[in-house]
Amino acid sequence: MKLSLRWLKDYVDIDSTIEEFCDKMTISGSKVESFEKEGKQLKNIVVGKVVDIYPHEDSDHMFVCKVDVGDKVLQIVTGAQNVNKGDFAPVALDGSTIFGNKEIKSGILRGVLSDGMLCSLAELGLSKNDFPYAIEDGIFILGDDVDKTIGKDIKEAIGLNDDIIDFEITSNRADCLSILGLAVEAGATFDKEVKIEEPNLSISGNEINDLLSIEIEENSDCLRYMAGMVKNIKIQPSPLFIRQRLRACGVRPINNIVDITNFVMLEYGQPMHAFDSQYVNDNKIIVRKAKENEKIKTLDDTDRVLLKTDTVIADSSKPIAVAGIMGGEFSGITKDTKNVIFESACFNGPSVRRTSQRLGLRTEASNRFEKSLTPELSKKCLFRALELCEKLGVGEVVTSVIDCYPEKAEKKIVDFDYKKINEFIGINLSYEEQKNILEKVRFKVNEDKVEVPFFRIDIDGMEDLSEEIARFYGYDKIPSEALKGAAVGGRSDFQNFEISTKNFLQACGLSEIYTYSFFSESDFDMINLEKDDKRRKYVKIQNPLGDDTSILRTTALPSMLKVLTNNYNFKNPEVKLYEIAAIYEKSEPVPKETQYLTIGGYGKNTDFYEFKGIIEELCKRLNINNLKFERSNYSVLHPGKSAKVIVNGIQIGQFGQIHPNVKKNYDITSQVFVGEFDLEKIYDLANFSNVYKPLPKYPSIVRDLALVCDEDLLSYEVESIIKSANIDILESVELFDIYKGDNIPAGKKSLAYSLIFRSKDKTLTDRECDESIALIIKKLADNQIVLREI
Repeated sequence: MKLSLRWLKDYVDIDSTIEEFCDKMTISGSKVESFEKEGKQLKNIVVGKVVDIYPHEDSDHMFVCKVDVGDKVLQIVTGAQNVNKGDFAPVALDGSTIFGNKEIKSGILRGVLSDGMLCSLAELGLSKNDFPYAIEDGIFILGDDVDKTIGKDIKEAIGLNDDIIDFEITSNRADCLSILGLAVEAGATFDKEVKIEEPNLSISGNEINDLLSIEIEENSDCLRYMAGMVKNIKIQPSPLFIRQRLRACGVRPINNIVDITNFVMLEYGQPMHAFDSQYVNDNKIIVRKAKENEKIKTLDDTDRVLLKTDTVIADSSKPIAVAGIMGGEFSGITKDTKNVIFESACFNGPSVRRTSQRLGLRTEASNRFEKSLTPELSKKCLFRALELCEKLGVGEVVTSVIDCYPEKAEKKIVDFDYKKINEFIGINLSYEEQKNILEKVRFKVNEDKVEVPFFRIDIDGMEDLSEEIARFYGYDKIPSEALKGAAVGGRSDFQNFEISTKNFLQACGLSEIYTYSFFSESDFDMINLEKDDKRRKYVKIQNPLGDDTSILRTTALPSMLKVLTNNYNFKNPEVKLYEIAAIYEKSEPVPKETQYLTIGGYGKNTDFYEFKGIIEELCKRLNINNLKFERSNYSVLHPGKSAKVIVNGIQIGQFGQIHPNVKKNYDITSQVFVGEFDLEKIYDLANFSNVYKPLPKYPSIVRDLALVCDEDLLSYEVESIIKSANIDILESVELFDIYKGDNIPAGKKSLAYSLIFRSKDKTLTDRECDESIALIIKKLADNQIVLREI
């Protein structure tokens, strides 16, 4: 929001420096982004009067002027054709600087000395919009609306000396997107009286009802719609004070009607619009929802397609404006306009924002409406616009208005307890001191209740009142105090577990990644997830950034596979990654959030057994025993090259090579392996109490067994049978070879195990080991597993 300090001083007497003003406004809550002085590039340019002019002797298009600049008469050569004796014009003296930081020096032009330069609008950084009577490609001849004192600095003479302050206004303070809103803030900050006069307009009769009718359809997202009319208007430039203030606030002056609507918008903060009544069919305005695919050409000469969720201002046959954003092509004011309808309305903020974003059309109006304005502003804005029309002699103001206000806004009353506010902030102000602060910003205090001003839609409770008191009392005056009580910090056991797991995975050569917690429903199909899989029951995000981030993820595998695909596309030859992140299961009243470990990788050194070894070692470090690996039927994984991991009958995860269909979906030719594990189940199963185990005193005996079993029998099942023989001296069983081929019957396979025997009390004999082996072989034979014949 750009603020003209000259305009602000119309309402509040500010006598501080610009630097002090900006600092204090920022401290009180109205943050200043920057400030600048109008015409700061212009130096040593003054008002001059042409006292004589004659043709240049050596040129057919140049003139020699004698120009009075106050303390002397200069000779200046010009090629402009619009300069006459007696004209007043800006004179750039020797050593002056014009717009664009271009320096002007005295010089000889075709043998004649020129002691300076007569300036055009552009050379002052202005345009014809700022001074409509000036010639754009000639010298700026000063009119009667400026100070023509000879020798006066041109910036002061034409009013190009305003201080412009750029405020960063937060979305909850729509009232500060106005000169009056910032005037109230400034008045409270500097303890100055704010002089705001109500628009002075006499309203009587019902004449307008014979000229115009208004209808607000139900569910149109219009909170209030007011209209007034001015007949027999005269389109002409606005007076200088309006043009100056619009220019300082970054708005281009156009003509008196358009400028009045922009002036009121900047002054009060609510956008207005003016319609040419000859283009309003049947003199009827209807506020309604657009029809699906209805079209309108807006004032920026762009054809736009509307949806049934958009709100429009229409006449009896067509839309004439997109509500709260921009008028239609034929609703604009032209030189032929005779009668004008002034619209002062309040529209639903979220509705305006949705339409603005969808159309890619952001305007000064939409920027204000989308912050949710109060409908109470509409009357003040309309009356102010009509008052200006009367004062400026724009036309004949119809002395009645139309006001459609379906549900009148109620006054907002909040509780007030000065003692609680003192305790909340940490200060000690009396009731009267707090009341005085609140009244400076237009609150009405009545004992233990406060009536909130209509324009402060951000105030809801006593906490908001506390903020108002704190910022105008002065944040710098609030004493600093140490926090009361002892703050106990530190990581939880689960956080320490996560950190140690990350350190282990990094030691295994895996790199950590971070991905978003949401993806698209199409990602389920990308990973080949079955239609009835419980993971397809997801939580949909109400306001997603886009379709690809529209649901909370129920598995992190799509995220992992996207990162692997990106690395593969960037020609990274070998990648091993992990992520510890949340997945979300749909439940009531809120989704269930579970921490999962997801791993993935590809490359020449990555295979099924590497991932199996990582999980085995992790479980070993966490003292998790009875680890089993069973065939996985997870549709994401290859049916013959994947496994689920089970501990004490509890599945903690599954891993393996991705299914060929998944590999095809992600367009990867390399073999990719992934796994996902419920980290919270692993944590629950872990035993973090490490017990010291001394080194064995006695030697071990190693025996190898080559066994033949059914091809479908899993290794861990064979190990379980061996261990079920309950041999006390059996220390470990380890598979070291799998063979299928010659000398092995069809449908069979050979598994070779290394068995280690050791006693805690003595050195074992061969006979004791042989007896144990015999018991194991018998147990195996009972399960149709026999020794392999060599």
